[in-house]
This record gives sequence, C-alpha cells and structure tokens, in this order.
Amino acid sequence: LLSGGVDSAVVVHRLKEQGIDPTLFYIRIGMDNDEGDCSAEEDIEMCIYIARKYGLPFEVVSLHREYWDHVMEYALRTVKLGLTPNPDMMCNKMIKFGFFEERWGHAFDKTATGHYATTTERNGKIYLSTARDKKKDQTDFLASITYGQLCHAMFPIGNLPKSEVRRIALEANLPNARRRDSQGICFLGNINYNDFIRRHLGERPGPVIEIETGRKLGEHRGLWFHTIGQRKGLGLSGGPWFVVRKNIPDNVIYVSRGYDTALQYGTELPLTEMHWITPSGASVLGTVGSPLKVSFKNRHTPDFITGTLLAGDNDGEFMLTSDKPVQGIAPGQFAVIYTPDRRICLGSGLITCLLYTSPS
Repeated sequence: LLSGGVDSAVVVHRLKEQGIDPTLFYIRIGMDNDEGDCSAEEDIEMCIYIARKYGLPFEVVSLHREYWDHVMEYALRTVKLGLTPNPDMMCNKMIKFGFFEERWGHAFDKTATGHYATTTERNGKIYLSTARDKKKDQTDFLASITYGQLCHAMFPIGNLPKSEVRRIALEANLPNARRRDSQGICFLGNINYNDFIRRHLGERPGPVIEIETGRKLGEHRGLWFHTIGQRKGLGLSGGPWFVVRKNIPDNVIYVSRGYDTALQYGTELPLTEMHWITPSGASVLGTVGSPLKVSFKNRHTPDFITGTLLAGDNDGEFMLTSDKPVQGIAPGQFAVIYTPDRRICLGSGLITCLLYTSPS
C-alpha cells in the first residue's frame, strides 16, 4: 500500500532489495467534492514514479464511499455525542486492513504497509509489537485490527528509525525523500476541522463554566468542537484554561485554570468493548479475572503509562487503574494495552469515563 509518502516508498525499496516484486496500490478515500482531496493527485504522481522506477504494476483503487460510511460517519456520530473519536484506528481496521483486504489484498500472500510497527511470534501465535523508533511507533493506531488482518500484514520498516528511512530514501534518489510527514485527518486536506464539523453538525451554543466556582466565563459553539484536556480554541482570557469535564445533557463545558490543576487528571479509565488482537492474548499478562499489570497509552504519544487492568462484571468491560495521574482522559478515545515491558501491543478498549456529569 503506497501513500505517496517516504515511508511506504522505502517499503517498496526494501522489498525489491529482498528480491520481492510487489504489486502497488493507492487507496483513494477523499470525496470528489469540496469535502477535501488529501492532495491525492500529488500523492498518485509520487506513486506512479515509484512504480516506474522499480518496474512494478500499480493500481489506484477507490474506497470513497466505504471511508465515508465507516470512518467519517463514525467520527461525526461520536463527536455529536460529545465524545472524542479516533478515525485513524477505524481507518486501519475498516479500510486499509478491511475493505482493501476483502477486495484486493486477499489475492496476495501479504499486504505490506509503511506503518512503524513489528510483529512477534510466541508459542505459535503472532503478536503486534512496537517499532524500533518509539517516537514514530504506530501500534496505537493498529490496536483494533483483527488477528486475521495482523497475520496477513507486513511492516518492513518497523525495525528502522525514521532517520534511517530518510537516509535510504535519499541514497535511492526517491522523489519524496524530503517530503514532510502527513498530519491530521487525511481526507480533509486543507479544510479546517472545525469548519468540517460545523458544516455537518452545525452549532449548539452553551455555557463555559469554571468548575471550581461555577462562574460562567463565556459560551462555546458546540460540545463537538472541544475535547477533554483541550487548551487552545476556547477564546478565554487570563488562562491557560483546560477543558476538564462536559455535561452533555445540559450542554455545558467545564474548564479549570492553570497547567497544574488536579482536575485535568485522573487515575481510573473505565473501558468497554475490550478487543484483544491475538486470541487469548491477555493470557501473556496472567490470569484474566485477577489484576493484570500493563503498560498503556490513552493518546498518540511515545510515552507509556503503567497500570493495572481488572475485568468487570460484564463481558468486555474492564477497569484500568493508572499508577500515576493521567492528563486529559477523553471518553470515546481508546486505551491501548501493552505488556509491562512495552514490547507487545495486545489490544484496546473504549474509554467510557464518568466525567460526563455535572460536578458535585
């Protein structure tokens, strides 16, 4: 799978060095209107150059509608509820390793991508494991894929630091060797995220309240423009101000002032819809039902947090208790679970925090 970026181009180079002649695919997901284009034409030009340079077949495939129905509809539905979505996780599960696999990838031995991740085999099972470059590691974006999807995947640059990927690209004279990494939601292109949300969900003004005093500081334009832990974009003076809680039924955002306010932090992350990538993967931690020591992430960051995971009364429900206070626990996001040594990514659970009520 080519994106037009340097990472997937170096994947092609490495595969060719190993004597493999891959078929190259580019997935178009941007809508054919003013909803964004993700610089698709420039990306495709880069991909065509790579294909010609290495004498490989190349095909552009379209998953426009599937991306809208299964990624963007999910994102809009989630933010409308006042929650914080993770479109990158959904895109990997449903598009790159989902619909693409069903329609094209299944005809090949493996699907290789430019993700910074690796795999590990233990006792005859394959596990998703972290990349050598911890700052670039993308296992948290892959933590909802299935075991079948993982077994069909290859991550040829997962054992390389980003600096080495750039060096290989420069030595191979790849046209995108110095191209900047993409940021944000891909298909939006140059469209502002808030403008996109406003177009589809409109505005619903409500009060912004200082949580400690109950004092109204201003108005927000809609809960869906804000997330727990957010600092910028509040339009308040005398800060810094952080979003620390939402009251969805009453359409209220609560904020607290200062970088060190304790209200930004919590230690309990209630999880639901727990997904283990490798069947019985949790068994590497110990006996499920007893407290399990884990490392985890609750956002895309190179830093891990240690904690304890304990199964709840209902299937798929767990309580993740952090060993230290966690900033910005955002319901709707995912807690990604790793082994204590931070080597293996076992899966993820949806955060269903109790911050969505009025403060007592």
